[in-house]
Amino acid sequence: MNATELEQNLACVRAVMRDAAARAGRDPAAVRLVPAVKKVPPETLRLAYDAGLRAFGENRVQEARAKQPLLPANIEWHFIGGLQRNKVRDAVRLFALIHSVDSAELAREIDRRAREAGKIQQVLLEVNVSGESAKHGVAPADVAALAETIFACDQLELTGLMTVAPFCAEAEKTRPFFRQLRELRDDLEQRAGATFPVLSMGMSHDYAVAIEEGATIVRVGTALFGARHYDEPA
Repeated sequence: MNATELEQNLACVRAVMRDAAARAGRDPAAVRLVPAVKKVPPETLRLAYDAGLRAFGENRVQEARAKQPLLPANIEWHFIGGLQRNKVRDAVRLFALIHSVDSAELAREIDRRAREAGKIQQVLLEVNVSGESAKHGVAPADVAALAETIFACDQLELTGLMTVAPFCAEAEKTRPFFRQLRELRDDLEQRAGATFPVLSMGMSHDYAVAIEEGATIVRVGTALFGARHYDEPA
């Protein structure tokens, strides 16, 4: 991929984001684009940086560990994949925001490692709104309980919720899943008497619908970088 191709793709994604926000009566500036960069080489990420992007979402701790030294230090890195407990120490060191807290055990391990690092780790609670067995995340009915665990962790700051909707050929069919996540967030705010502003939802095939339903972060990869080949296990 060359710079012109990337800039054209980015312009298209930005236009879709603006149009979706306008349809929902939202300020486009309230929605943040976090490119999903799994399997995207550092040289392409440098083009993305030069095009103005300052946050990247990585699915694999080891990929971030390899890429970060090759890229500018002012990039904000988000962890957007399933996090194994044996990778938590590095995840805390490498990522500003971990999107995928989906168990009490993982929350407590992140808290422990953040304490060792002297860091307040921002996290999102991942919800499996579709109930698909292959997806990470807690069931909607378990959101409040996991949130209470996170609240009890001194080194964690819960900033919102995250989900991965099922793939639907018609993006409109994902709307109920995104709406449910927003409603779960609203209910949690009422229960906790606090605000959780981040809704991380929407990928390349459905991010416009996610924005219409309240997404504040969209994780877009293919629409920016083209199709990638995943030969290794996630």
